Amino acid sequence: MTIRVVLTDDQPLVRAALQMVITDTTDIEVVGEAGDGAAGDALIAPAVTRRLIKEFTARPATSPPRRSELDAITAREREVLTLVGRGLSNTEIAGELSISIATAKTYLTRLLAKLNARDRVQLVILAYEAGLVATSR
Repeated sequence: MTIRVVLTDDQPLVRAALQMVITDTTDIEVVGEAGDGAAGDALIAPAVTRRLIKEFTARPATSPPRRSELDAITAREREVLTLVGRGLSNTEIAGELSISIATAKTYLTRLLAKLNARDRVQLVILAYEAGLVATSR
């Protein structure tokens, strides 16, 4: 079964990068693009995020880990970043760490600010580049 997706991001470069990853995947098809949407919220379902992560990790790294940026985050934020890197949703992160969903969202907001990341996808990439999540190659 082929999954059909519409890419929506205000950054053409982000859309192009996602499309390249998705195009190389045999069972996901990009059927459209949009430059704005879903008020800055992410619309990628956790299951799709996990598949994108798997595809991303199968590719060779293109940039070195940004370890110095990770020095600015707390141990708990590092735990949250690791779980984001594994593709967990806010609800799953909250359950895993025995915290409220609101607290999980607060940690994500702090991570986005401290790591200068635009969205959850960039956090996932950073978690892999930093070696917080083991690849399954």
